Amino acid sequence: MQSEQSGHQETPLLSQSDAELFLALKNGQAAALGIIYDRHVGLVYGLALNTLGNPQEAEDLTQDIFLTLAKGTSYDPKRGSLRTFLAILTRSRAKDRLRSRQSARGMLNRWRTAEPSELAPNLPLERAFQDEQSQEVSTALAQLPDNQQQVLKMAYYDGLSQTEIAKCLEIPLGTVKARARRGLLRLRQTLTNFA
Repeated sequence: MQSEQSGHQETPLLSQSDAELFLALKNGQAAALGIIYDRHVGLVYGLALNTLGNPQEAEDLTQDIFLTLAKGTSYDPKRGSLRTFLAILTRSRAKDRLRSRQSARGMLNRWRTAEPSELAPNLPLERAFQDEQSQEVSTALAQLPDNQQQVLKMAYYDGLSQTEIAKCLEIPLGTVKARARRGLLRLRQTLTNFA
């Protein structure tokens, strides 16, 4: 007997307009949502897919639109059709998702291209530690013979290769390599003594 009653209730719902179904949904008749869904899922999914270009995202958005409708929205049947309301809501939410996706991509791209110093917070203690290390290196470098200092400064501060240094100083490449190697060994020894 109960199934006859529920069958009786659904038949009138099927013949109701969208506005009447929406009011029935607001009044707690959950079956009204199923009928609204069946009537408009094609429109909502089609618009979502057209805007987002991804079937999975379109399905998710379609579900969200109908859940929003079930939870109660600002739709007013006096202001227009439910179909128009759903179309506008779908386009709006799809565009929001696109903006969110673009924003996330932009942030990811900025993160990928960011300098390591931009990623880590540059705290005052870190800066002080870096300054102290830089000062120790400068002091240790000053203790090297001039020819070793010159080669190391050209390599590490000016970014020149050993071949370029040899050409600039007009000395053999082997001499540049020997000076750099001896200078680095002395520099390491001096810095170890600082620690």
